[in-house]
Amino acid sequence: MAANDDARREARTRYVIDRQSLPVIALALGVSSSTASRWKRDAKRNGDDWDVARAASTVQGEGLDSLIARLVEDYVIQHQATIDDLKSRTDMQPLERAQVLASLADSMSKTTASAGRLSPKINKLGVAMDVLRLLGEFLPEQFPQHTEALLEVLEPFGGRLAEVYK
Repeated sequence: MAANDDARREARTRYVIDRQSLPVIALALGVSSSTASRWKRDAKRNGDDWDVARAASTVQGEGLDSLIARLVEDYVIQHQATIDDLKSRTDMQPLERAQVLASLADSMSKTTASAGRLSPKINKLGVAMDVLRLLGEFLPEQFPQHTEALLEVLEPFGGRLAEVYK
Protein backbone atom coordinates (compact mmCIF):
# COMPACT_ATOMS: atom_id res chain seq x y z
CA MET A 1 0.00 0.00 0.00
CA ALA A 2 2.83 2.44 0.82
CA ALA A 3 4.36 1.89 -2.62
CA ASN A 4 0.98 2.65 -4.20
CA ASP A 5 0.68 5.90 -2.18
CA ASP A 6 4.21 6.86 -3.22
CA ALA A 7 3.31 6.26 -6.87
CA ARG A 8 0.17 8.39 -6.54
CA ARG A 9 2.15 11.24 -4.99
CA GLU A 10 4.76 10.92 -7.73
CA ALA A 11 2.02 10.95 -10.37
CA ARG A 12 0.51 14.10 -8.87
CA THR A 13 3.90 15.83 -8.74
CA ARG A 14 4.66 14.92 -12.35
CA TYR A 15 1.22 16.13 -13.45
CA VAL A 16 1.05 19.35 -11.40
CA ILE A 17 4.66 20.52 -11.21
CA ASP A 18 6.31 18.90 -14.24
CA ARG A 19 3.19 19.32 -16.43
CA GLN A 20 3.49 15.81 -17.84
CA SER A 21 0.52 14.13 -19.47
CA LEU A 22 -1.17 11.17 -17.78
CA PRO A 23 -0.04 8.65 -20.43
CA VAL A 24 3.58 9.76 -20.00
CA ILE A 25 3.25 9.56 -16.22
CA ALA A 26 1.71 6.09 -16.42
CA LEU A 27 4.54 4.88 -18.63
CA ALA A 28 7.19 6.34 -16.32
CA LEU A 29 5.61 4.80 -13.23
CA GLY A 30 4.86 1.46 -14.84
CA VAL A 31 1.10 1.64 -14.40
CA SER A 32 -1.75 1.69 -16.91
CA SER A 33 -3.16 4.96 -18.20
CA SER A 34 -6.50 4.02 -16.69
CA THR A 35 -4.85 3.66 -13.26
CA ALA A 36 -3.28 7.12 -13.53
CA SER A 37 -6.65 8.53 -14.65
CA ARG A 38 -8.37 6.83 -11.73
CA TRP A 39 -5.86 8.32 -9.26
CA LYS A 40 -6.55 11.78 -10.66
CA ARG A 41 -10.33 11.23 -10.60
CA ASP A 42 -10.23 9.84 -7.02
CA ALA A 43 -8.11 12.78 -5.86
CA LYS A 44 -10.64 15.23 -7.30
CA ARG A 45 -13.49 13.42 -5.60
CA ASN A 46 -11.55 13.80 -2.32
CA GLY A 47 -11.02 17.55 -2.82
CA ASP A 48 -7.62 17.54 -4.57
CA ASP A 49 -8.23 18.71 -8.14
CA TRP A 50 -4.95 18.14 -9.98
CA ASP A 51 -5.99 20.49 -12.80
CA VAL A 52 -6.62 23.36 -10.40
CA ALA A 53 -3.30 22.66 -8.65
CA ARG A 54 -1.55 22.55 -12.03
CA ALA A 55 -3.02 25.92 -13.07
CA ALA A 56 -2.05 27.48 -9.73
CA SER A 57 1.44 26.08 -10.03
CA THR A 58 1.79 27.50 -13.53
CA VAL A 59 0.61 30.96 -12.47
CA GLN A 60 2.85 30.92 -9.41
CA GLY A 61 5.89 29.72 -11.33
CA GLU A 62 5.60 31.93 -14.40
CA GLY A 63 3.42 34.74 -13.19
CA LEU A 64 0.02 35.51 -14.59
CA ASP A 65 1.29 38.18 -16.99
CA SER A 66 3.76 35.74 -18.53
CA LEU A 67 1.15 33.03 -18.87
CA ILE A 68 -1.37 35.37 -20.49
CA ALA A 69 1.27 36.78 -22.83
CA ARG A 70 2.14 33.24 -23.94
CA LEU A 71 -1.52 32.39 -24.51
CA VAL A 72 -2.05 35.55 -26.56
CA GLU A 73 1.11 34.80 -28.55
CA ASP A 74 -0.17 31.28 -29.27
CA TYR A 75 -3.51 32.73 -30.38
CA VAL A 76 -1.83 35.24 -32.70
CA ILE A 77 0.21 32.46 -34.31
CA GLN A 78 -2.97 30.47 -34.98
CA HIS A 79 -4.72 33.61 -36.20
CA GLN A 80 -1.92 34.31 -38.68
CA ALA A 81 -1.90 30.69 -39.86
CA THR A 82 -5.62 30.98 -40.57
CA ILE A 83 -5.09 34.22 -42.50
CA ASP A 84 -2.30 32.58 -44.51
CA ASP A 85 -4.55 29.62 -45.28
CA LEU A 86 -7.34 31.97 -46.28
CA LYS A 87 -5.03 33.76 -48.71
CA SER A 88 -4.11 30.52 -50.44
CA ARG A 89 -7.68 29.22 -50.76
CA THR A 90 -9.19 29.55 -54.20
CA ASP A 91 -12.35 27.57 -53.52
CA MET A 92 -14.09 30.17 -51.34
CA GLN A 93 -16.76 32.60 -52.41
CA PRO A 94 -16.22 36.28 -51.47
CA LEU A 95 -19.09 36.25 -48.96
CA GLU A 96 -17.70 33.16 -47.24
CA ARG A 97 -14.24 34.75 -47.13
CA ALA A 98 -15.74 37.94 -45.62
CA GLN A 99 -17.54 35.88 -42.96
CA VAL A 100 -14.31 34.14 -41.97
CA LEU A 101 -12.49 37.48 -41.78
CA ALA A 102 -15.26 39.00 -39.66
CA SER A 103 -15.16 36.01 -37.33
CA LEU A 104 -11.39 36.28 -37.03
CA ALA A 105 -11.58 39.99 -36.30
CA ASP A 106 -14.19 39.39 -33.61
CA SER A 107 -12.13 36.60 -32.10
CA MET A 108 -8.98 38.75 -32.06
CA SER A 109 -10.86 41.62 -30.44
CA LYS A 110 -12.31 39.38 -27.72
CA THR A 111 -8.97 37.67 -27.08
CA THR A 112 -7.02 40.89 -26.68
CA ALA A 113 -9.76 42.49 -24.57
CA SER A 114 -9.81 39.47 -22.25
CA ALA A 115 -6.04 39.44 -21.98
CA GLY A 116 -6.07 43.15 -21.17
CA ARG A 117 -8.65 42.68 -18.43
CA LEU A 118 -6.68 39.80 -16.92
CA SER A 119 -3.33 41.50 -17.21
CA PRO A 120 -3.17 45.28 -16.84
CA LYS A 121 0.46 45.28 -17.98
CA ILE A 122 -0.45 43.67 -21.28
CA ASN A 123 -3.31 46.13 -21.66
CA LYS A 124 -1.01 49.11 -21.01
CA LEU A 125 1.54 47.80 -23.50
CA GLY A 126 -1.21 47.31 -26.08
CA VAL A 127 -2.42 50.89 -25.62
CA ALA A 128 1.15 52.23 -25.82
CA MET A 129 1.86 50.28 -29.01
CA ASP A 130 -1.45 51.46 -30.48
CA VAL A 131 -0.49 55.08 -29.76
CA LEU A 132 2.83 54.50 -31.53
CA ARG A 133 0.99 53.04 -34.52
CA LEU A 134 -1.36 56.02 -34.64
CA LEU A 135 1.58 58.42 -34.43
CA GLY A 136 3.25 56.51 -37.26
CA GLU A 137 0.15 57.05 -39.39
CA PHE A 138 -0.41 60.67 -38.35
CA LEU A 139 3.07 62.06 -38.84
CA PRO A 140 3.51 61.29 -42.57
CA GLU A 141 0.09 62.83 -43.27
CA GLN A 142 0.56 66.01 -41.26
CA PHE A 143 4.35 66.44 -40.97
CA PRO A 144 5.99 64.42 -43.77
CA GLN A 145 9.28 66.24 -43.30
CA HIS A 146 9.67 64.57 -39.86
CA THR A 147 8.89 61.01 -40.96
CA GLU A 148 12.52 59.92 -41.27
CA ALA A 149 13.32 61.17 -37.75
CA LEU A 150 10.29 59.37 -36.37
CA LEU A 151 11.29 56.10 -38.00
CA GLU A 152 14.76 56.47 -36.49
CA VAL A 153 13.40 56.62 -32.92
CA LEU A 154 10.17 54.63 -33.20
CA GLU A 155 11.63 51.13 -33.25
CA PRO A 156 14.03 51.57 -30.30
CA PHE A 157 11.30 53.35 -28.33
CA GLY A 158 8.94 50.43 -29.01
CA GLY A 159 11.60 48.19 -27.46
CA ARG A 160 11.76 50.47 -24.42
CA LEU A 161 7.98 50.23 -24.00
CA ALA A 162 8.17 46.46 -24.14
CA GLU A 163 10.80 46.52 -21.38
CA VAL A 164 8.78 48.86 -19.18
CA TYR A 165 5.58 46.82 -19.51
CA LYS A 166 7.06 43.32 -19.41
